[in-house]
Amino acid sequence: MVFDMSRIDVEVSKGSQKNGQLNSQKNGQLNSFKDEIVHLTRLRSRPCENLRRELARKKDASISTLKMIIAREANYSRREFFSSSDRCHIMNKYLPIRDPMVVDKMPTRAYVSHFTPDGSLFIAGFQGRDIRIYDVDKGWKLQKNIQAQGLNWTVTDTSISPDQSHLVYATMAPIVHIVDAGSSDNESIEDIDEVHEGFDFSSDVDGDHSFGIFTVNHSNDGREIVGGSSDDAIYVFDLESDVNTVCFGDETGNIMYSGSDDNLCKVWDRRCLRTQGGKSAGVLTGHLEGITFIDSHGDGRYFISNGKDQSIKLWDIRKMSSNNMWKRGVFEDDWYN
Repeated sequence: MVFDMSRIDVEVSKGSQKNGQLNSQKNGQLNSFKDEIVHLTRLRSRPCENLRRELARKKDASISTLKMIIAREANYSRREFFSSSDRCHIMNKYLPIRDPMVVDKMPTRAYVSHFTPDGSLFIAGFQGRDIRIYDVDKGWKLQKNIQAQGLNWTVTDTSISPDQSHLVYATMAPIVHIVDAGSSDNESIEDIDEVHEGFDFSSDVDGDHSFGIFTVNHSNDGREIVGGSSDDAIYVFDLESDVNTVCFGDETGNIMYSGSDDNLCKVWDRRCLRTQGGKSAGVLTGHLEGITFIDSHGDGRYFISNGKDQSIKLWDIRKMSSNNMWKRGVFEDDWYN
């Protein structure tokens, strides 16, 4: 690895190097002692004497992290690694060192809080059913105050969608709720009369014992949420592919048809669910928008579907495609807007 130290203003003459070596030998122990005191007290941190002499023109000038890393690789400190004071000097540039600031005061204790990945929003959940969203970029302005529904002791977790349009929260209850996250441009911060859509995760759980979701999180594309529950299980819920209609395909009850908002009609074979990993036996594509209703002929072959694209289609399941071959539609589903 080659380093051109002149590019970062650390070019040193041979004479100054000799003088630096003599000074470091005479004052090495004292400088090392001072640096360790600085590191231990956390009151002030400066790089070790060798780096300060080689990299800084002024004795107390701040040295960038990049310069320190390059100097370490070139062994300017003659240690081949960062000293304790060097590490402390770098960390103090990224860790908070000022007194904390009071952003808000609530009558109940905060249980969970987190930043959005870009750091623009801060979400806090409280025991008193309040969930507050703050706009960090606008001086921690309150963007939204949400009153959690179905509260069971406290709000245990929250997750905001990647596009920051809606918020999902868990309250140790079987139902996870989703609500509009609001916008900093909207003057109304209360969620009065807003719909808190609920997703029930307890459909397959025995009702003899208590069940609740403790933690929730969005997928990277925002299409799914995952929840951790009290029954030692992880549940995944699809936010976009809501099943709108379902019916049996024949008299045996083994074949089923379903339609959902992903524009697809799916064929299910109960005899193969385990071997296929819970996936459908095949899909039928053709609707431009979501499916609203399906009716079967009862022979295990034909059924009709009605869609939000104002069309009715007759299907033959012998023409269906496999799960690996169908391509998801790109049409926006705005029929209900």
